[in-house]
Amino acid sequence: MLKVENLSHAFGEKLLYKNISFELFKGEHMGLVGENGTGKSTLFNILLGKIIPDKGNIIWLKNIKIGYLDQYAKLNENLSVFEYLKTAFEKIFDAQNKLNNLYEQLDGSDEIINKITKLQDFLESNDYYQIESKILKVANNLGITAIGIDKPLKNLSGGQKAKIILAKLLLEKPDVLLLDEPTNFLDKEHIKWLAEYLKAYKNSFIIISHDFDFLDKVTNCICNIEFCDAKKYKGNFTHFLEQKNFKREGYLKAFSAQQKQIEKLENYIAKNKARASTANMAKSRQKQLDKIERLTKPETLAKPTFKFKAMQINSQKALVIKNLEIGYNYPLLQKINFEIRASEKTVITGFNGIGKSTLLKTLVKEIRPISGNFEFAQNTKLAYFKQDLQFENPKLSALETIANKFPKLSEKEIRKYLAQCNLKSKNVLQPISLLSGGEQTKIKICELMLTPANFLILDEPTNHLDENAKEVLKTQLANWTANLILVSHEENFYKAWADKIINIKN
Repeated sequence: MLKVENLSHAFGEKLLYKNISFELFKGEHMGLVGENGTGKSTLFNILLGKIIPDKGNIIWLKNIKIGYLDQYAKLNENLSVFEYLKTAFEKIFDAQNKLNNLYEQLDGSDEIINKITKLQDFLESNDYYQIESKILKVANNLGITAIGIDKPLKNLSGGQKAKIILAKLLLEKPDVLLLDEPTNFLDKEHIKWLAEYLKAYKNSFIIISHDFDFLDKVTNCICNIEFCDAKKYKGNFTHFLEQKNFKREGYLKAFSAQQKQIEKLENYIAKNKARASTANMAKSRQKQLDKIERLTKPETLAKPTFKFKAMQINSQKALVIKNLEIGYNYPLLQKINFEIRASEKTVITGFNGIGKSTLLKTLVKEIRPISGNFEFAQNTKLAYFKQDLQFENPKLSALETIANKFPKLSEKEIRKYLAQCNLKSKNVLQPISLLSGGEQTKIKICELMLTPANFLILDEPTNHLDENAKEVLKTQLANWTANLILVSHEENFYKAWADKIINIKN
């Protein structure tokens, strides 16, 4: 289905891939994985022709249909949800319109009767009469019917639109699906359904995801980007991890041996090139050195060290919510009532679109409540992580962004904090817009680290984090001694340390 040949690409001084090659075969379900910033989403854009690579070839099988989950696609916002989902079957509806026109022209001629027969066969073979039930089935299993099947697209949030774009893709059943973080806007019951759907998918797909339990269920091969190279492994994510550890050790040994060989040759050349008696030998060693195909230096995969500054709340009740109605023009939910005690860590769950993020935005006073009230303890200091990775000026670098927000810090101190978050020195001066979702998340976490707080409010902080960063964040939140409200669809991330879980639909 796809052949990638000798692909190389860099952003400025940042080399992403060096002569990588791999193939995708019919029926393969590939997981595309790698640390934050290795270029997974960029690779999708190269495969789609949106970015021209520095070198190499992208060869798709002719006449195949490719479906891409573009969460920022422009939609006709005047359509309703149901009308938009129906566009997945445009060819079939066009055939039905042609059939209706032919019925109006029916004059008993063989030509028109033959055309009608062909169109009827086409409609029946493509399950025309089951289209509505197919749409409703997928919409229901992704939680779209709860949003409102007749709701105009212009009234939906970014996450809800992403979910509807995914539903349309699944209904279209393209030959190859390219899915970039499809679980980000789904809750666990809908993720479970999507996993079962993709596992049974007869066509091919490539999926980027940091939800490793999900990857484990849906993949039968993994392509790992590491050290500017791409290696394909057979089997699911768990099997890949086992193989990767062996290959990584082998690569590190090979790199170390090559460095010793290079050092030995360079020392010999330096000592002997000026001597007449050994100059020819030095030239021979230089030719030998020039022929070496140098392995890319492995970047140390150091874990970040997220450390939040916890202040204490001097009250038994950290937050009291009474008869709170949340929403924009109308209430999303019935009136909310609950309390959070001092040092209590609370997780809020519930299907996507029900109002979890709206509740958090209300609590941080980003939007006004419709009615009711809430009250934090008097000395509460909030620190808020917003699900949408928005920056005031994405053209600024990470260094400039942190400096603007914390002007008392020196450049050296800012670099130290960004390094603790695993932002590499060559990336801290790049515009934020050029960084990966994982790297942008780490900048937001750096802001949290520098904000003294006794109440963290976190909206899906793990969406873009790689395995190492997610594990460190999990440990830090488990050790957090003040209050916390977390919205997350990853049960494995919070179940070991959450004091209270509130299912918002109940």
